[in-house]
Amino acid sequence: MQIKLLAEGGAMKPGPALSQKLGPAGINVNSVILKVNESTKEFKGMKVPVELDINTSTKEIKVRVFSPPVSELIKKELGIDKGSGAQKKTKVANASIEQMIKVAKVKSQNLLCNNLKNSVKTVVGSCVSLGILVENKEPYEVEREIEEGKYDKEIKNEISETPEKKKKELTDFFSDLQNKQAQKAKIEAAAAAAAQQTATTTTPVVEVEKAKTPIAEISTATKKKEDKKGK
Repeated sequence: MQIKLLAEGGAMKPGPALSQKLGPAGINVNSVILKVNESTKEFKGMKVPVELDINTSTKEIKVRVFSPPVSELIKKELGIDKGSGAQKKTKVANASIEQMIKVAKVKSQNLLCNNLKNSVKTVVGSCVSLGILVENKEPYEVEREIEEGKYDKEIKNEISETPEKKKKELTDFFSDLQNKQAQKAKIEAAAAAAAQQTATTTTPVVEVEKAKTPIAEISTATKKKEDKKGK
């Protein structure tokens, strides 16, 4: 029996889906959970692909752990729990090229790339959907710069540690961006509230005006009728 899972590193918990697969085979679910957690403990805080090979006759269990998805490695490296839900307008982190190289080195064996440079480009490209800047820029800009050779020195030497001076520059830039994002969000929220308030207060006026129309028409028709009788 072979089962593929995406487990929480070192913290997998029993679930009905796994129990339904293991129960009929007479496999103890808790023993499987313990094996998976022991095998994935170094990936704590990340989703990790796991493959279980279970011999239903001998009850022997083999756990194979694969490298976490690129997105999980990026989030782990940058210390964030999740990506942006609105990546075009809200950014959640600002990475250095060195951090991208670090992730690419970890994941390079699983990426369909023939060299580290292409692996780095792939990792940078993954930042788009997460709402992450790289070197203070949109990822697609950095992908182009990688292709043009701007970061050849760092990639060739596999530099994966960000200089302290650059760390501060990236942090300061992102801090300023976060303040701007927060201010913009407040303005948009206030504008939305004002629009809602305007819609609420103007609606009754329209209803009154609609209600008055038939009355005016009736009054006019009555007056014409009376004038005709007078003649």
